[in-house]
Amino acid sequence: MPKVHFLNVKDGDCNIIEHTSGHVTVIDVCNAAPVDMVKEARSRLLAEATRRGLSGDFGQKDFPVNPISYMRERNFTSVFRFILTHPDMDHMDGIKEFFEEFSPGNFWDTDNCETKEFGEGSNGGFNEEDWTFYVGLRDDKPETNPKRLALYSGATGPFYNRRADGSDGGDGLNVLAPTKKLVEAANLCLDFNDCSYVLLYKTAGHRILFGGDSHDATWEHILENHKEDVTDVDLLIAPHHGRSSGRSYDFLETVNPTLTLFGNADSEHMAYRAFSSRGLPIITNNQAGCILVDAETNPMNVYITNETYAKKVNAIAYSLSSYPGYYYWGVVQR
Repeated sequence: MPKVHFLNVKDGDCNIIEHTSGHVTVIDVCNAAPVDMVKEARSRLLAEATRRGLSGDFGQKDFPVNPISYMRERNFTSVFRFILTHPDMDHMDGIKEFFEEFSPGNFWDTDNCETKEFGEGSNGGFNEEDWTFYVGLRDDKPETNPKRLALYSGATGPFYNRRADGSDGGDGLNVLAPTKKLVEAANLCLDFNDCSYVLLYKTAGHRILFGGDSHDATWEHILENHKEDVTDVDLLIAPHHGRSSGRSYDFLETVNPTLTLFGNADSEHMAYRAFSSRGLPIITNNQAGCILVDAETNPMNVYITNETYAKKVNAIAYSLSSYPGYYYWGVVQR
């Protein structure tokens, strides 16, 4: 049953984990504005017509999904935990609507001091109501509905990485970052990338690493304190959506992912060279649309929503999968 959904949501992030326990974890959200069903239907028809004629640039960035619609269509009715990696709007775009729809029982946050000003032309056109809703959760620190947790590197607890009897396991979520020191430093310099969560999901013998928007100081901490955990991982959700971001990618020498998933950004801003120079394969949302990784299989099977790209990559084995709207792409295997 364990599956990871890597959604095509414009220039932001949204990941869904289906755990063996039946719990659902959502990491970040973007493009979850109130659903306009007519507009969505038109967009899907246009995407269908467009993708059939594409050859090089697969253009899926122009046809993002709404996470609320995506989850409704797949019969998700509730969310056990929602993790906000850090307080950037492209990671909480539509958070108010999302919480109203799925009522997460647990909310992972960081003790950041970020403030934002909204007005014409500011904050990329994001909704001020989402920011206000988030600040209410952050500053009021609810103990229930949802329960708010601000966790640090190495944290252990029931359900997320401990079973009811206290043994290792639970939902397999391990917090590698931030540390209290990283959060304090972010609050001082007002750059909140290095207070981002970095999570290692262990399931069925696989290791899947969620990079958030982590920057250099975070990776220095991880390589010093969690090197064994992140050496030669199976799957990496690229930090900062795969953007170059003026950062060091030396950590890839250790992490050495079998496959990396990139989000969306203009090509000139993507860190293609950091991966290609090391012979590390990637898939982008712009190529694949949404990506579904079946972590129950060994090796893990990968499915994508862009039929054209699936055919191009794997014309022989390509087929419509058992997952509605998805096509077989290949496996995560060295």
